[in-house]
Amino acid sequence: MSITPRLNRLFAPDGKCFDVAVDHGFFGERSFLTDIEDMHQVVQTLVEADPDAIQLSIGQAAILQTIPGKAKPALVLRTDIANVYGKSLPRKLYSRIISDPLEQALRLDAACVVVNLFNLPDQPEVYEACIQNICTLKPQCERYGMPLMIEPLAMKDNATAGGYMVDGDIDKILPLVRQAIELGADVIKADPCDNVSEYHKVIQVAAGKPVLVRGGGKVSDAEILQRTYDLIQQGARGIVYGRNVIQHPNPARMTRALMAIVHDGATPQQAAQHLEA
Repeated sequence: MSITPRLNRLFAPDGKCFDVAVDHGFFGERSFLTDIEDMHQVVQTLVEADPDAIQLSIGQAAILQTIPGKAKPALVLRTDIANVYGKSLPRKLYSRIISDPLEQALRLDAACVVVNLFNLPDQPEVYEACIQNICTLKPQCERYGMPLMIEPLAMKDNATAGGYMVDGDIDKILPLVRQAIELGADVIKADPCDNVSEYHKVIQVAAGKPVLVRGGGKVSDAEILQRTYDLIQQGARGIVYGRNVIQHPNPARMTRALMAIVHDGATPQQAAQHLEA
C-alpha cells in the first residue's frame, strides 16, 4: 500500500514540514514536563498556531484528534519508549515499542509513526533493541501504507554531559542516518551537526529521503532562528522542534516565525518580526 497519501498530509505542498514535538512526557523525566503540564492547553495553542504536524504519544494523541474540523495539524505518533534520558542511567536500560503500533496509529488517523535509533556510548543492548523495534515496524508500515520516521540519535555520555545531550560529530551522525535509511526510513529526523555548513552531507547520505532536523535543547530566539535558516539552506526539508517552541514565552508566535523560515524562505531577521508582532 502506498505511503504517498499520508506523506501528503505530513508535508505541505512545497514539500516542507514543521512538526512540533510534545511527546516528552512519554519518557518519565520530570524536567521534560516543564511548560507541557496542561496538554489540552498546549495542543490547543499549537493547533491555533497551525504547524504542519504535532508529534504525540499514544495516550495524548486523542487530544489532537478529537478536535473537530479538517483544518488542523497532522498527527505524528511516537511508537517507542525508553529510559535513556536521565542525568544518570538506571541499572537496566530499555527501548521498546508500544503494542500493536500500526493498529493504534490507524485508529488515531496518524499521518506518520516515529521510532528512535539510539547510539549511546557503551550501550550496545539499547542500540540492538532499537534496531529490533525498527525491523518490527517496517513491514507493518509497508503493509498499511504508513510512513516510517526514524530518529537516529548519537548521544553523549550521560555521566559527563547530563541527560538528553546529543553528539554533533558529523562522523557519528552520518553512519547512523545512513543505517536508518538502509533499515527502511521514509523520513529522517536527525540532529544538527556542530558545523551547520556540513549538514548537506547528512542530506546526501539520506539518499533522497526527506530530512527533518531536531531542535535539541532550549536556546535563544536568535540562535534557533539562525540555525533553522542555515539548515534549510543546506537542504533540510523541515524541522521537528519541541522545547524551543513549547518553552518559549509565546509558543504561537515562535511557531509562526519558524514556519516563515521553513515555508516562506524568510531570513532570521524577517522571521523575528513574528515574535515582535
